[in-house]
Amino acid sequence: MKAERAETVALQALGWLAGQEELFPLFLGATGASATQVAAAAGEPAFLGAVLDFLLQDDAWIVGFCDAAGLDYGLPMQARAALPGGALPHWT
Repeated sequence: MKAERAETVALQALGWLAGQEELFPLFLGATGASATQVAAAAGEPAFLGAVLDFLLQDDAWIVGFCDAAGLDYGLPMQARAALPGGALPHWT
C-alpha cells in the first residue's frame, strides 16, 4: 500500500473514532492529547500511525470502523504497515 492511501485510511479511522462517544475519550487518554491537539496532528503520518495502532488493539473496534467505512478488515493493518513505525521487526 502506498503512503497516501494509508494516510487516507488512517484519516477515515480518526474521523470514525472522533464520532465514538465512549471510545474517543479513551483515545485521548491514551495519547495524552486534547481534541484540539488531535486535530492539529491529523496531517502527520506518524500520528496517523498511532491512530491505527490504537484501533488495532481491539478486534471489535476494527470491525466497527471497517463496517462503517465499507472497508476490508485487513486494510487497517496494511495501512499501518505503510506508515512511519509500521514495519514489522525482523528477528533474523
